[in-house]
Parts: sequence; structure tokens; C-alpha cells
Amino acid sequence: MIKAVLFDLDGTLLDTNELIYSSFVKTFKDKLQMELSREEIVDFFGRPLGEPFKKYAKRDNVDDLVAYYREYNEAIHDTMCFAFDGVKELLDGLKERNIKIGIVTSKRAELAIRGMKVAGIYDYMDVIITPESTELHKPNPDPCLKACSDLGIEPNEAMMVGDSIYDIYSGKSAGCKTCGVNYTFIGLDTLKASEPDYLIDRPEDILKLI
Repeated sequence: MIKAVLFDLDGTLLDTNELIYSSFVKTFKDKLQMELSREEIVDFFGRPLGEPFKKYAKRDNVDDLVAYYREYNEAIHDTMCFAFDGVKELLDGLKERNIKIGIVTSKRAELAIRGMKVAGIYDYMDVIITPESTELHKPNPDPCLKACSDLGIEPNEAMMVGDSIYDIYSGKSAGCKTCGVNYTFIGLDTLKASEPDYLIDRPEDILKLI
């Protein structure tokens, strides 16, 4: 029996895809004079921010790149952050069913909370797990395990929902049910390759699953 649904944030509940994409494009172009392919940039989605830059820059430049990305991203964040259609209906439905709701995101706590408040979904959350919450991050199981522990449930009583393979692998390795979203920006074939237990077309489809 599912007692809690854990959600990735960006690309799952919040439509910030263009915000993230344009922030990476600008950072690589301005700071490294590089123009990466869409596929290369999309592969960064769902990871802690520093990881993508380590592949392309010297170690002592990574902090500078992260700071530049964040400055630009935060400057335009509130104008490019929206809840997907159906998200509020989904969250209302979960509350009506006494299903606990958690966030498991690679987004820093300050900006994750800000985004949820901008989109009007912050007050629904029973637990919020960010990179500051655990030493290891998605696709490691620790973020999902931490969410379950904080909610007082077993991992097999939770479902992890996300748009990225990192969400699915984190949920699977923690022992949770997993659900991918067909509206992923990252690429549906890539997401399907991670073999989630379920796939949904719209956020409110979660209500049918539980």
C-alpha cells in the first residue's frame, strides 16, 4: 500500500525546463566559449549542479561556473517557473486520500523552496529533501531513504516520481515503487530505459495508480 509519493521537482512538478536549459547554454557560452548539443545539456538535468561542469572545466574553475550559472538562473527564475497543468489537482487529491507528499530534488533548498512558493505548491509538502539533506545524491538511494525515514514509512510504501533516470534509479535502489513522466524534457526513450514501474501522461494520473 502506497502511503507517500515522493516527487522530483524540476521537470516533474515544476516546468523549469527552459530555465535550466538556457542557464546551461549561457554559462558554457559565456565562460567556456562552448556550444554543447541539446542532448549533452539535457543529460545534465537531475544532477547536482557542480557535476556537469567538472567534465568540461578545470577543477579550480568549477566553483566560478556554478556561481555564474546560479546568478543568471536566479535572476530569471521567478518568470520561468510554473506548476505543470494538473499538479495542484494531483496534490489536492493526495491530501484528500491522506497520502504523504515529499520532494526529493537535486536543487538547492533555498531555490527549491522559492520555486515551490512561486508556483503555489509549497504548503502541500510534508518533507523536502535537497542536496543539503544527504551526503550522497541521486541516483544513490540515500535521498529517497532519508525522505521515507523522515515520513516514518518503509521505502516499499513510497513511490518515487520523476522525469530523469536519476530519479528512477534512486527510487529503485531505495526499494520504492517508481514512476516516470511521459512529458519529460530529457527524452522518453532514455527515461524508459531505466524501467520505471509506471509511466504517466499527466500528473493527476498518479491518483489512478495509488
